[in-house]
Amino acid sequence: MDGEQNQREDAESTARPLKEYDMPAGLFPRDATNYEFNEETKKLTVYIPSACDVGYKDSSVLRFFTCVTGYLEKGKFSDIEGLKTKVLVWTKVTAIKTEGPKVHFTAGVKKTRSRDAYEVVRDGITIDKF
Repeated sequence: MDGEQNQREDAESTARPLKEYDMPAGLFPRDATNYEFNEETKKLTVYIPSACDVGYKDSSVLRFFTCVTGYLEKGKFSDIEGLKTKVLVWTKVTAIKTEGPKVHFTAGVKKTRSRDAYEVVRDGITIDKF
């Protein structure tokens, strides 16, 4: 692994790049304990042992594949692969943007939710199919 890329292996460090880029620390499930972040390209790759659904305190649900990738900018995680949300049906999330107390999810349509719901790291429920 080259010097530009960091690899971490605990839940607290998985949240570190999110916090540094003004994203909610609890965005990924608790068992997402391994990530790679390329400081140069800003590409974040998060590894999760099995595909899972995570419920948040605002009743929203995110579905995670075993590998989620995207690019971090201040207050934004974009070009996302491996993440879905339920908007009547499961829809691919392509970007997440923060704005004060709100988190905006782009998934076919833009959905705004309270940022507070995503600050606590939560457990995922294993699913059979992503």
